[in-house]
Amino acid sequence: MLLPAGFVAIAAGIVVWTDFALGRATAACGDSPSVARGLRRRFRAGALIWIVLALVLAGGGVLGQWERQPPPFMLVVVSIAVLGVVIARSSIGDRLSRGLPLASLVGLQAFRLPLELLMHQTALAGVMPEQMSYSGRNFDIITGITAVLLAIWLRAGRPPRSLVVGWNVMGLLLLANIVTVAVLSTPSFAVFGSTPDRINTFVTRAPYVLLPAVMVLAAWAGHLVVFRALARTLSE
Repeated sequence: MLLPAGFVAIAAGIVVWTDFALGRATAACGDSPSVARGLRRRFRAGALIWIVLALVLAGGGVLGQWERQPPPFMLVVVSIAVLGVVIARSSIGDRLSRGLPLASLVGLQAFRLPLELLMHQTALAGVMPEQMSYSGRNFDIITGITAVLLAIWLRAGRPPRSLVVGWNVMGLLLLANIVTVAVLSTPSFAVFGSTPDRINTFVTRAPYVLLPAVMVLAAWAGHLVVFRALARTLSE
């Protein structure tokens, strides 16, 4: 029971952090209390609807219907890609990029450190294929570790802007790598083998669906918000 609880806890932590950060960001941007409350209500409602929808589709077995063309899970992957861009370009992404220091935006990505440790244990338990952990082809733990270090540096001093840009690009590439590995591990491709221990179907079950629906989405949108913040500082 500890593995499912871990995925729920990390997803909940991301949502709570974002809600709290949005409150700080709207205050820093000078929004009126009514505007700030409205933005936070929109975020909470959107997050709740998205998470409930993902859990219902997973719990009902819809996402596990690999015989359908296209498989429903692949539509979820596309939705996550689009939704991340929408969030980053929305008023919520605007407030986060303008109202939070870079240290906070970079620091959010530190959740990938405990997530990778949890995913490693999930692979050891035989729930997740090994190639999706850092014992296999997933190197995203590097992003989590360096996010902690870079956030501390940003809080204490002013590292070169090029370093932050380079870190953000690296994080995106490592995220793209594991997403590619995860997709290629599904029954639709089975690139790494077709035996049960090499096939990725666990992300179509609740609560593991929170891995793509919340964690991957947060990482993707978070990197885009960092780019938006960097672009703003460059224009100032």
